[in-house]
Amino acid sequence: MADIAKLVEELSKLTVMEAAELAKALEEEWGVSAAAAVAVAAPAGGGDAGAAVEEKDEFDVILTGDGGKKIQVIKEVRAITGLGLTEAKALVEGAPKALKEGVNKAEAEDIKGKIEAAGGTVELK
Repeated sequence: MADIAKLVEELSKLTVMEAAELAKALEEEWGVSAAAAVAVAAPAGGGDAGAAVEEKDEFDVILTGDGGKKIQVIKEVRAITGLGLTEAKALVEGAPKALKEGVNKAEAEDIKGKIEAAGGTVELK
């Protein structure tokens, strides 16, 4: 039992990527399903994955559509980006396109709220 506890402790230190590599190696070595190995390994690496998501502090704001309210969305895009009318119109019509890249979470959420209030759709990456 002590060996199993030690193994579980070591597995809990794995990152998600390492857990995926482990699952693939087990599948190749023993012919076991990767789904079963990932189900066991994912909770162990899940703590690291949650921390990585929380640490993300730069987001890309991607305009995914105008929601049928192109004029209102163009106005918001102009206000957010400082683009001229022609450039803002081209950006909205060419969606999905990046509105802003590398912005902090608060600014990304603010931009998303403004675009959605105008009728557009936004994705944060």
